[in-house]
Order: sequence, then structure tokens, then C-alpha cells
Amino acid sequence: MNIPWRMRANSVFTVVALLSVLLIVASLLVILLPILWRGGSAVVFRGTVEFRRMQLEQFQRGDTAAVRAEVERAAGVRRHAYEIIDRFSAGLDTAGLETKARQLHREFGAQLRNRNLDDDDIFDLRELSGELRDEFLAALESSDNAEALGHLETILSRTDDERRLHGTLAAAFFDMAREYRDVVGRVDLSHREEYLDSLQQVKEAMQNLLGPQSSERLPAIVMEQYGATRWDQAQQHLDHLLWSETWVAVVPGQPLVKTRAPMEERFAGTELAELFPYVRDNAEAMLRPEWTFYWRYFLDDSMSGHYFGGVGPEILGTLMVTVLAILLALPVGVITAAYVVEYGRETVMIKALRMCVNTLAGVPSIVFGLFGLAFFVIYLQPKLGLPQGSSILAGGLTLSLLVLPVIIRASEEAIRSVPPSYKEAALALGASRFRCFVTVTLPAAMPGILTGLILSMSRAAGETAPILFTAGVAMGPIPTSIAQPTRTLAYSSYDMAVGDKMAMLAPHNQFGMVMTLVAVVLILNITAIIVRGRMARKLRGR
Repeated sequence: MNIPWRMRANSVFTVVALLSVLLIVASLLVILLPILWRGGSAVVFRGTVEFRRMQLEQFQRGDTAAVRAEVERAAGVRRHAYEIIDRFSAGLDTAGLETKARQLHREFGAQLRNRNLDDDDIFDLRELSGELRDEFLAALESSDNAEALGHLETILSRTDDERRLHGTLAAAFFDMAREYRDVVGRVDLSHREEYLDSLQQVKEAMQNLLGPQSSERLPAIVMEQYGATRWDQAQQHLDHLLWSETWVAVVPGQPLVKTRAPMEERFAGTELAELFPYVRDNAEAMLRPEWTFYWRYFLDDSMSGHYFGGVGPEILGTLMVTVLAILLALPVGVITAAYVVEYGRETVMIKALRMCVNTLAGVPSIVFGLFGLAFFVIYLQPKLGLPQGSSILAGGLTLSLLVLPVIIRASEEAIRSVPPSYKEAALALGASRFRCFVTVTLPAAMPGILTGLILSMSRAAGETAPILFTAGVAMGPIPTSIAQPTRTLAYSSYDMAVGDKMAMLAPHNQFGMVMTLVAVVLILNITAIIVRGRMARKLRGR
């Protein structure tokens, strides 16, 4: 009577189990695919000429002649855009002209003192230079085109004085007046303040897009020495150049709403208006993007707060801390499990040991980090003659405590799962209990022990809190000993997400760091699984 019901129950259970497996797989894909997709953009992307120039100058990679020729071709296209900005800026950003005019007057006075002139002539010429300077400054300060042109015409109408000052520094006032008169004819000075703010945004966007001009002084920060090194970054900077965002009140009393308008509209009717269609149409010629496979991302050091470079030191640091933790925890865990299973009896001490192991397995990782800071970093390292501070040794010791419960429990179950007949046969042949364990039980239990090792490596490689307090640094040199701190993938991912403002400008590197961490954990796991499989086949005689 119950057979049909049991068959239906078995079918339902099978379907539920299958759905559970599919749900787990789907969850993993939802989590991992975006990370791998966006992280992969740190390795495969459309690199611009700025990327190739950065690789040549910072890492000495690439064909020097080819890169230089490409830079020159791109500079030829960029030159017209810079000329448009310079011509338009001349009528707005007058601070430089004011400084030049005052300096010119002072240097003219020094020039007169070196000439064989009497005091009256020197006084007259200095007074004439002062008048020209004041007229020119008045033209620069005026926001009315007609008034500014009046001051400039006053200077240019003094033809006799121009001939008198010929060959002196003060003659430059007439050339400056002619140049500024051409500027005033092109720019509406009444909108100078409005234009200045927008012009600054344009210059910043151009700086981010194309980098500094060749005639400018090279910035000290590496990331500011180059324009957009990737085409996706270039498109973002191009969007900031071509569009302006403002917050406006659409409904009184309601929150402001962000609106976008073409930047070209702000400069309609001015000479700068032609800049925006020119840059939009020639952006690819200015940056020359090409598909790039940057495999050295996994080897290179980072620069400018992870803005440039790769994750080589982070991979090395992660492997050093993880391997050290496993080397410290594995022998202790296996020996502890062997004692509990093979030699220990169900005494109070064994029960207390199991309770401690179970409790240790449930302790949050940050508690291990604080313990490692207090004991290993602050107390133990000075006792060993090592400097007090974060180190690979302290991080490895802390992580070894973290993964020890997993190794003990996995090893204990693996040793228990060895068939008693194996041990009985060895003992019957006259082997001691220790020899029996080393030569028979331990090899048979090794696949199960490796399962615990796989879980331990995954956790040790991905932990952040213990490394935060004991071993990790955001930036620093590659360590040369275990007494020095190191960068790790987990800690650097955390630092980039919450503390590194530079890295926020390069989200592909943030995802690339996480992708690399996932890849390292997978490679470690796959390697351990392959070793476990070979050992299991060997034990089965295959």
C-alpha cells in the first residue's frame, strides 16, 4: 500500500535535490561571472597610445621608435584642439598677462639703468612705460569689450612713443596690445566669469583625456603624466568634456534633479564651440586605441595607488602567507587528530580538547586577528629579536590557528574512515602501532586529509581580518624575509574598496584584484584535488 507513496516521495526528493544543485550553481554563476567579466577587462582591453607610452616609460616595454612615432601622430591631431583652447583662454585667463605686464615694466627699469642715459630721460621713459602698463592692465580688468578696446587703441595710437621705445623691452607693450585686441574681437568679456568656470572644467577633462601638453612641465604624480590609457576610460572623460551636469529645481520644495546639456551650448557663438565636435570626431585619432592583452598584469607592481600596473606583489604575498600557514598548521593538525583517534581515550582531557577545537572553529576571524596582533606582533616578535610590527611570520601563525580546527576535524574523520582490517593486518605482521600509523593508516587517510587541506587553503588565502592586523600593508616593497609585512590580494581588495581613492578611478583594477584572488584560490584547490585524486588512485592500485 505504501509503495506508490514511497516512489512519489523518492521522485520529489530527487527533484528537490536537483533543484538545490542547480540553485547553488546559479548562485555561483551570478556571483562569479560579473567578477570574472569585469576583472578580465584588467587584462584584455583596448589600450590607447597613452598606455603604450606609459609601458615604455615606466616599464621599458615596447618598440621605442614605433611608440614615439605613434605619439607624434597623435600629437599632430591634438595640436589643433590645444590651439583652440589657448586662443580662447587668452581673453579670459588674464592673470598671466597681468603678471607679464608688471614684470616687463620692472625689467625695463633695470634695462634703462644699464644704458648711458641722464636721469631725466630715464624718468621720462619709465613714466611712459608705466602709462602703457596701466592702460594695458585697465584693458585686462575691463569686462566691457568697447571699454577694453578703448584702452588698447590708446596704446596703439601712440606711434611716436612706439618708435621711441623701439629696441627696448617696453616695446612689447604694443605687441601685447595688438594680440589682446584680436582676442577682444572674438570674446564677449561680459561673460568672462561664467566662461572661466566652464573653461576650467574643459581643461580638466582634456587633461584627463589626453594628458599634459608636451610643452607643459611634467607632473610629479605618475597618473597625471598620462591621459586615458584605456578606451573605456577615454569614453568616460570624453563624456565629461562634451556634456555638463547641473542640479536644478524642477518642482519647488522637491529635491534637485540632475540634468545634462551639451557643453557646446555654454560656449555657443565663441571660438571654443568648435572644440567639442572636433574632439568628438577625432577622439580615436588622438588616442589610437588597439586591443591589448596585458598578461603582465599578474606580474607587474602597481603604481599611483593601483591606478597603473598589476598585482604581482599581491599574488606573491598571498602565496607566502597561505603556504606558511599550511606548513605550520598541517603537521600540528594531523598529529592532534592521530593522537585523538589512535591513542586517546574518552577521557575528560580528550573531551575538553574536542570542545576547544569545536569552539575554535566558530570563533570569528577578526578575533584571530586581534589575538595575532596582541600575541605574535606585540609580544612574541620582540622576544624573538624581531622588530615589532606586521610581518609574514605573524600573519602565517595567525592564519595557522584559524585553519587548524578544519585540518584537525578533516584529519580525524579521514583517519577514522580507514578500514580496521588495514591496521589489523599490519599489526599481525609485527608492526608497531606507530609504524602501522605512519606506513598504513596515514597514507590511506591522506586523500581525506587533503580535503581538509583544500578547505584550509581556500580560507587562508581569502581571509582579510587576520591579515589586516598582523601582516598586510596597502603599499610597500616586495618583502625579502618573513619578518617584513606584505601585500595580499584579500587585503588589497579591501583597501581598494574602502580606502584607496585613487583606485576608485580605475574600477577595472578593483575587479581584476578580486578576479585574481578567485583564480588563485581555484588554482590552489585544483592542484590539491589533482594530487588527492592521484593518491587515491595509487591506493586503489591503479
